[in-house]
Amino acid sequence: MAAPKSPATTTRTVTPVRRKSPAKAAPIAGFPAGLEPAPLVANLMNHQGFVTVEKVAATFGMSKGQLAETIGLNREALYKLARLGAPKTQSRLKEMLEIVSRVSSWAGGKEQAMAWYRAQPIAAFGGRTAEALVKDGQARALREYLDHIALGGFA
Repeated sequence: MAAPKSPATTTRTVTPVRRKSPAKAAPIAGFPAGLEPAPLVANLMNHQGFVTVEKVAATFGMSKGQLAETIGLNREALYKLARLGAPKTQSRLKEMLEIVSRVSSWAGGKEQAMAWYRAQPIAAFGGRTAEALVKDGQARALREYLDHIALGGFA
């Protein structure tokens, strides 16, 4: 019978494990390459580029009615299938999500960002909230203001 090999003389062959590279997300309709929406927005959209209202409501713990009020639309805009894909409905949803996504890292999370969006007065806009600005069609001005703050500008 042969003597067993000592552990010091045993060699192991290590085979490198090839890991798959992470799958790239499919492009979302309506967004040019390189200008994809923020991760929060992208996670709440379907493959056609439409915001999924049920996912948004569930993410923020709201009913569809509360969500409609938050974006300044009538409840029917989120309950009637024909109006879910309307440009005004989708643009308001995307504007809200984009702004909440932009401030979520500053606010401490998406729930806190939504609380900021709905309740925090912004001095630069006469004490109006982000919610009021989006409802009045001033989302672009708000995004520019947030960009200014992000680049180190004064509030």
